[in-house]
Amino acid sequence: MKALMCNEFGPIENLKYEDVPDLEPGKGEVIVEVKAASVNFPDVLVVQNLYQFKPDLPFAPGNEVAGTVSKLGEGVEGVSVGDRVFSSGGFGGFAEQYRAAAASVTKMPDAMPYDAAAALMMVYGTSHHALKQRAELKPGETLLVLGASGGVGLAAVELGKAMGATVIAAASSQEKVDYCLANGADKGFVYARNPLDRDQQKALSAQIKEATGGRGADVIYDPIGDDYAEPALRAIAWKGRYLVVGFAAGDIPKIPLNLALLKGCQIVGVFWGMFTGVEKALHEENVAELLEWYTAGKIKPRVSAHYPLKDGLQALRDMSDRKVKGKVVITP
Repeated sequence: MKALMCNEFGPIENLKYEDVPDLEPGKGEVIVEVKAASVNFPDVLVVQNLYQFKPDLPFAPGNEVAGTVSKLGEGVEGVSVGDRVFSSGGFGGFAEQYRAAAASVTKMPDAMPYDAAAALMMVYGTSHHALKQRAELKPGETLLVLGASGGVGLAAVELGKAMGATVIAAASSQEKVDYCLANGADKGFVYARNPLDRDQQKALSAQIKEATGGRGADVIYDPIGDDYAEPALRAIAWKGRYLVVGFAAGDIPKIPLNLALLKGCQIVGVFWGMFTGVEKALHEENVAELLEWYTAGKIKPRVSAHYPLKDGLQALRDMSDRKVKGKVVITP
């Protein structure tokens, strides 16, 4: 089979499109013939050895796929050859075949296309867990989403609307803000690109205050970190919840903790990957709700581009260069 392989950690340019042996399932595993694999920012980080999980070399990046089950391992129940499924977790998605634990695959709704299924779980799972369990977002509250045109950001925009919030989208260009407004955001604004000087940080706080009528945001969803975190936190509402989702803009920020005191707010970590393993029953409830909302038309993964597997490196370049709106998908 063909795969986009990482044989040594380093720049994404080191990835090679090459032939590798076909996969065989182990006990409790299935092999999925990949129809679509979505690209996420952690895929860039893991190749560079900058992610919290380090796979053994060599490996194919990509941890989110949709396809058809082609082989069953010993002891597998509840899954049959030919089932249309999606799965996330682990590595190996940027290939023609994907090995998955049978417990990690979910059957797709009949009308769901493969690209939408591949683009669903990581970004919507992360954002749903963040807003529902970690922020306890309530109808009528104001949600500010930083990096709102990216995968997790746009999912947060959609989910915030589905949960009854007023959603403000913040992004680095008017084109990206317009994209968010066209996909459900109530308001939006453009912030400066990092690194931000002191005046730009103050301006970001002022933009958030202006967009919320001076009150501040009840919930701030932050997947970018770096110089944006502190000025955003300064503009949070009393008893607000600040969601630490990721650090796509670069550095991990150091937050003055007196801000939490002055705002009576919570700074809340969001680690969806750990949540799915530690709280499996609750994760399964979340997945069921996401599929209900998808079937009802409340959410819809926005796939802005498709790349053949042989051009998968370009998909990762675009992700690394912040050129992606919504989700991009690799199609073997």
